[in-house]
Amino acid sequence: MNEFEQALIQKIGAERLRKIQSVKIGIAGAGGLGSNCAVHLVRTGFKKFILVDFDILDYSNLNRQYYFNRQVGRAKVDVLAENLLAINPDVTIEKLCRKLEEPDFAQVFVDCHVVVEAFDQAKYKKLLVERFINTDKLLVCASGLAGFASSDAIGIHQLRERLFMIGDLKTGVGAETPPLAPRVAVAAAKQADVILRYVLADSAGEEMLC
Repeated sequence: MNEFEQALIQKIGAERLRKIQSVKIGIAGAGGLGSNCAVHLVRTGFKKFILVDFDILDYSNLNRQYYFNRQVGRAKVDVLAENLLAINPDVTIEKLCRKLEEPDFAQVFVDCHVVVEAFDQAKYKKLLVERFINTDKLLVCASGLAGFASSDAIGIHQLRERLFMIGDLKTGVGAETPPLAPRVAVAAAKQADVILRYVLADSAGEEMLC
C-alpha cells in the first residue's frame, strides 16, 4: 500500500478502501465527462480501470477535459492513464484506443462492475444503455450538461436499480450551448459520486438515495 492509499485510509477507513479497490470501472469515452470522472474516482480510491476512446487530444479539448497543453497530439487514453498514475502510481489501467461499436461493448466491459457512459454522440449513449440495462453492472450515464446555465439544474436521476442518468436531460451541445468546464465537471463529479455511494451503500447500512 503506497503513501496515497495510507493517507486515504485516514479519511475513509481500511474496510471502505478495500471495498472500493475491489471494483473495476469501465470508462466509455475519455473526453470531458470521462477524464474528469476518472480523476475523481482515482482520488476516492478506485484503482482498476479500462479506458476506451479513439480520439487524439486537441487544443479545443482543454477548455473542459482533464488534460494539459503539453499533452496535445497524443491519444487521450494514453494521457489520461498518465494523469491518473500521477495521482496514484499503483492504479491498474487497461487502455483501448479505438472506436467501439455495439457488438464490442459486452466483450470490452465483460469484467467491469461499473460502466461510465461518457460518449459524445447520442447514438452510442443509447446503444450502451441498451446493452447493459438488463445486466448486473452499474451504469452511470449523462444527458444535458452543455452551456453555462445554472449547474443546480444538473441532477441525479435513478431510472432503474442500476441505471443512473446525470444532467438536466435537455441541454444539448449547440451554437448557444457549447460544452464548458463548469457544467461538464459538475456532471462528471456527480457520476463519480453516484458510483462511490453505490459501492459503499451496504457498508454505510443505507440504501442508495439520489
